Amino acid sequence: MGEIRQAAVRNNLLRLVSAESFDAIAKHLEFLELPRGFELSEPHEEADYAYFPESGIASIVARSPQGQHAEIGIFGRDGMTPATVVLDAGTDPYSIFMQVQGEGYRVRASILKQMLDEDAAVRVLLGRYAQALSVQGAYTSLSNAVHHIDERLARWILMCHDRTDGDEISLTHEFLSIMLAVRRPSVTTALHMLEGRKLIYSERGMIIVRDRPALEQFANDAYGECEREYFRLIGPFS
Repeated sequence: MGEIRQAAVRNNLLRLVSAESFDAIAKHLEFLELPRGFELSEPHEEADYAYFPESGIASIVARSPQGQHAEIGIFGRDGMTPATVVLDAGTDPYSIFMQVQGEGYRVRASILKQMLDEDAAVRVLLGRYAQALSVQGAYTSLSNAVHHIDERLARWILMCHDRTDGDEISLTHEFLSIMLAVRRPSVTTALHMLEGRKLIYSERGMIIVRDRPALEQFANDAYGECEREYFRLIGPFS
């Protein structure tokens, strides 16, 4: 791949670093396809690479020793992974992988760590992203505890819509069941409810957002707080 121009990059974090910082990291960036299921970070293993998606949606999943699992966060072109590289934390217990295929850049974790040591502005920006991601996880826990499944589904669809071009989102029932930590029949029931209100249209493996403002209104306070925190710390998603 030829020279990477910052103006052509879609990842929000790479776009926001200074031109000097971008030039320093660009020569180490490797562009690659990120197919569905691609493992970005494995539990309890130190990462060899840090990834900056340009498109697609990645899922952060927590698993219990007995195999129970639930999604605690998502990101796409708004972020990077793993946050352990930024926090110098070594490893974490999460599975982080692509749920919606896309493409992006990767850089060796050792190179990014060195850059963080030498470039305070990049360290602050990525540290703020790590904080925004932790807030997203906290509000996911809150939503799972206090909101009805219909509102939680609306929240996740809005979050995926934020990270997708257009109104069509490739979301399988399996993915949605992990998102919501419920069985697939419950997902089907919740989708039918949102369809009945003409908020979305759902077909096999695809959700189409029909009325974004009404979907936000339906989600009520399940959606918005972690998005406001991202805006406060970093800025708009795009």
